[in-house]
Amino acid sequence: MVRKAKGVSRRKILKLTGGSLAAAGATGFAAAKPTDTVEVNVGFKSARGRAMTRSSADDVVREFDSIEAMTIRVPKRAATALEKNPHIRYVEENGTMHALGQTLPWGVDRVDADVAHDNGDTGSGADIAIIDTGIDSDHPDLQANIGSGKAFVKCRGGKSTCRNDWDDDNEHGTHCSGIADAIDNSQGVVGVSTQATLHAVKVLNNQGSGSYSDIAAGIEYVADQGWDVGSMSLGGSSGSSTLRDACQYAVDNGVFLVAAAGNSGPCTDCVGYPAAYPEVMAVGSTNSSDGLSYFSSTGSEVEIAAPGSSIYSTVPGGYDTLSGTSMATPHVAGTAGQLMANGASNTQARDTIKQTAEDIGLSSNESGAGLLDTATALGLDSSDN
Repeated sequence: MVRKAKGVSRRKILKLTGGSLAAAGATGFAAAKPTDTVEVNVGFKSARGRAMTRSSADDVVREFDSIEAMTIRVPKRAATALEKNPHIRYVEENGTMHALGQTLPWGVDRVDADVAHDNGDTGSGADIAIIDTGIDSDHPDLQANIGSGKAFVKCRGGKSTCRNDWDDDNEHGTHCSGIADAIDNSQGVVGVSTQATLHAVKVLNNQGSGSYSDIAAGIEYVADQGWDVGSMSLGGSSGSSTLRDACQYAVDNGVFLVAAAGNSGPCTDCVGYPAAYPEVMAVGSTNSSDGLSYFSSTGSEVEIAAPGSSIYSTVPGGYDTLSGTSMATPHVAGTAGQLMANGASNTQARDTIKQTAEDIGLSSNESGAGLLDTATALGLDSSDN
């Protein structure tokens, strides 16, 4: 029986939402007057396009180092003019994404990560970036594995919570971190990997939301650090060209990117972004009976399934049980970390995870290649299940 730690509240599943220039809500770009200031991401083709973007801006919010894009605040009429310019690739509203809902150790057992641990595969040497709400830097099940962090949004929990600017003021990122890489220390929980280095890339605020620009900057940062895995338990219903640019840049630089398919189920062809991008491995969720989790988004973009219903893991101050494709995703991230610690490239890890997946009778639209099998992916006997 899973018990909930005292003093830690259970969070409700967060709905999958997002925005785009074409489908903004009543308070977004579409409803703005020509003279209203809007915040947009601008992708450009050349130095001339960059200069035009900068000169049009009332304020430059972010200038990316490695992708040809800039986030600016500008009157709507100027944004519309930029969109029509031949030197500009795109102009999009800087919308928001949200942490995808939440629910472990049964999941670690089900994917046979414990078999990997018994055979010495712990992920030691791999770098796993949790691109999320941050990581609790003081958690006893995570602290020894935490390497470094970077905040793209402000931590707002006060000094007791925000010991570092990348600390977790929500709980979502810490929960995902424990699934991917909680220490095997005879207390609390154990992760899929147990000795990989965790890096907190805080792109979601204390409400579990973050802009396309913040998330893209986080992905770009992971690539520039040379880290192995970028785990994204977040998403939105609308895509972003800036986010796609960042994903492509990261994959081109050797990062294995994995993301939650979404919690829009039951539905058909409803995988969210960034999971829907071909550069990213999209993960669906299963329950303890090997059925599809009722909330799991489905679609042709789903490549793998992993446990996501009623997952017990770390949260600031203790442990909690949460559910979501957010919880399925770090199972895959931890497995990828183990493969890359053993010398696999990002593309080799992705192929191996799919080729060794277990057929549990779900359609490819629901589970892709099947259920994640960590032990088999590492060349170990997983017949104990």
